[in-house]
Amino acid sequence: MLGGQMAVTGSSRRARVARASLLRPDRAGRGRKAEGMQVRNCVACTEFPCRGVNAERYTVPDADVDPERVKVAMVAEAPPDDPADYFYAEGMPSYLETTMQAFGDAGAPVSSMAEILARGVYITTAVKCGKTGYSVPTKSIEACSHLLEQELALFPNTVAVLAMGDVAIRAMNYVARRQTRKRVIPAGSTYRIRHEPYHLGGVRVFPSYLSTGRSYLIEKSKQRMVAEDIRAALALAG
Repeated sequence: MLGGQMAVTGSSRRARVARASLLRPDRAGRGRKAEGMQVRNCVACTEFPCRGVNAERYTVPDADVDPERVKVAMVAEAPPDDPADYFYAEGMPSYLETTMQAFGDAGAPVSSMAEILARGVYITTAVKCGKTGYSVPTKSIEACSHLLEQELALFPNTVAVLAMGDVAIRAMNYVARRQTRKRVIPAGSTYRIRHEPYHLGGVRVFPSYLSTGRSYLIEKSKQRMVAEDIRAALALAG
């Protein structure tokens, strides 16, 4: 928490799960009845302390998610400039379109966000506010990583986190430092470090690349590596 500026909303039961489940997913989910959950009703930024981001584009997934069924969390960078391009928007948003292509390349074809969720994959962003430039300020990534940590902990059966791009990797390292006092992903280019297994508690964390944006359709080598990472994460999920 940063001076209490970020808070979890929802029931005290969910808050207890949030504190426990990311490092102990096998224990936190025992005895819980499966039920639908609106993530945006469980986690929220209340004061918007960050600078260098567009708070008007603040977005937390509003899909109805069964927390017990989520086995893989895919963490992208930040919400798009246009809300219509966001993963959970109606129709065929651009962020979803390229991500579906990545799943298809991984041998797990999907045609909607509902089908991705049905495969046990939850998609979110490391930073909840929109970008104002090419990069995201370091302090904003660190601040929002508190919210990401609480969000991921809502899913007690998670076995893998796909950190899609540098912002997501840095956010997961902030989460890891708070929990273990060390980073989960080592320094270095994603290309060089991606083949080693990294774990935060019992959760495998994959350093990967963005599956959104125009550049994804151009860089064929990154398409291949993203597909490999998705395939490996889904294999862990069973």
